Amino acid sequence: MIEFSLLAALLAGLLGGVHCVGMCGGIVAAFSFRPDGSTPPFRLHIAYNLGRVTSYVMFGALAGALGASLKLTGLMPVQIGLYLLAQVVMILLGLYLAGFNQWVLVFERAGGALWRQVKPLFQKLLPVRSLPQALLAGMAWGWLPCGLVYSVLVSALAAGSATSGAALMLAFGLGTLPNLLGMALFARQIQPFMQQLSVRRIAGLTVAGFGAWGLATLARTSFAPA
Repeated sequence: MIEFSLLAALLAGLLGGVHCVGMCGGIVAAFSFRPDGSTPPFRLHIAYNLGRVTSYVMFGALAGALGASLKLTGLMPVQIGLYLLAQVVMILLGLYLAGFNQWVLVFERAGGALWRQVKPLFQKLLPVRSLPQALLAGMAWGWLPCGLVYSVLVSALAAGSATSGAALMLAFGLGTLPNLLGMALFARQIQPFMQQLSVRRIAGLTVAGFGAWGLATLARTSFAPA
């Protein structure tokens, strides 16, 4: 099911642009203007996002390794439980993106304490003047508490290995690039579109659909005749 999960993670990142506009818009705006009013070169935005996605991949590898260690117990209920949790969280994530609940914000509140430790380092890197500095700022940005990121991390936990967990978060990170890079260039044009109710509904229900399909697959395989 890893190919299916990779596609779900990619689409969660892509369709989650509804959330990204509100969550990361301020950071992108800070990266888009210098104190003297000039616009930084676009290559710095590439470096910011490369650093951010690198942090996601590291998180995914750690989550996948943790999930693999749990599965090494040899207990089938552990494996099924992780997969079931991942699909339920994917459904809740989709419903959040569609505007039907706020459940995933629990993750953001839980991650707030961690971000308070990273934020001073992030602020010391501003204003950014070089590509290495932009890469480090992007890696710090990746620690921003985000319910979207944390929800996909649950799928990385159920992925079965550090490699698969890293691949899931890489797919998710790549899915976020069009929105966040687009915001750096066309923020005023993109934001009104992404905030339309119909766009939010379609994006969220599509993501939730992947979780529902995963649950249906689990039910079909669990109750199939031997």
